[in-house]
Amino acid sequence: MRREHFTLDVDNVDWVDTDDEPRKPSVSIDFTGPATMLRERLTGTDGDVLEAGETDVALRLQDPLGDDARGVVSVTNRITGEFILELNEAADDVLKFIRAARGYGEAANDDDGRYEVEITLDGDPYVTYDKRTFLVYDDEGSLLRQHSLIPSGVEL
Repeated sequence: MRREHFTLDVDNVDWVDTDDEPRKPSVSIDFTGPATMLRERLTGTDGDVLEAGETDVALRLQDPLGDDARGVVSVTNRITGEFILELNEAADDVLKFIRAARGYGEAANDDDGRYEVEITLDGDPYVTYDKRTFLVYDDEGSLLRQHSLIPSGVEL
């Protein structure tokens, strides 16, 4: 699967800059490549589609943080550690999304999730996850706790 087969759209993040009422941020990742391969990666060893708790979402920076920094957003299988998907994004856009998720979680005190991830195959919804964690790593692979979304009580 090529990163170019994925497009990412976000909703409910602009309120962060305008001090509007917090809304749960969501991201839609659409895949336009061979659907069979992505379906296989999203399936656990039991043959069922992976649940939210069986996946991790992260941003791995390709440059030091600053103007025009780029990064790779990834969704991985928490059990095997294998990548499910990866796509390139501007780091500032992803960090804004994480700030929105943090702000929503603080305002809503929502135990279900601080943001939503929907993965679609050629525009058709395939799986939706409510997530609470979004890890950010610098360009050398070190965890940036201050930029990550880590729920209280979670030890890494």
